[in-house]
Amino acid sequence: MLHPKLKLLFLCTGNSCRSQMAEGWARHLKGAQIDAYSAGIEKHGLNPNAVKVMAEAGVDISGHHSKTLGELDGVPFDVVVTVCGHAHETCPVFPGQARVVHVGFDDPPKLARGETDPEKALAHYRRVRDEIRAFVETLPQAVA
Repeated sequence: MLHPKLKLLFLCTGNSCRSQMAEGWARHLKGAQIDAYSAGIEKHGLNPNAVKVMAEAGVDISGHHSKTLGELDGVPFDVVVTVCGHAHETCPVFPGQARVVHVGFDDPPKLARGETDPEKALAHYRRVRDEIRAFVETLPQAVA
């Protein structure tokens, strides 16, 4: 008997960077097991540096767009992974059986703010991208 895919939402403050990278990795690495989504408490637009560093790793998220939870209304999530502290602290209640799991990652735009060397700024995005990939590789077992 086939097992249905795990419906997993990555939730962040603005759905511009960390949650987008997590969705991209989940679709790329675990697409056969996970039906991945991402959203934000607010909508901040897709971060171009997130798109750039994901492309460097062979994952195209350029077609993604920033969305709020309201745009995913009606999706019966099994698991919601908050990837930043603000989303975890303000996470709404989800109907049904959705479990909320917090796995926080540093905020690359915040870390890169004020950095005058573009390569040093991108280094923050690359590090967090790789940390998110390492977490996604543990799915779905890590949230079971």
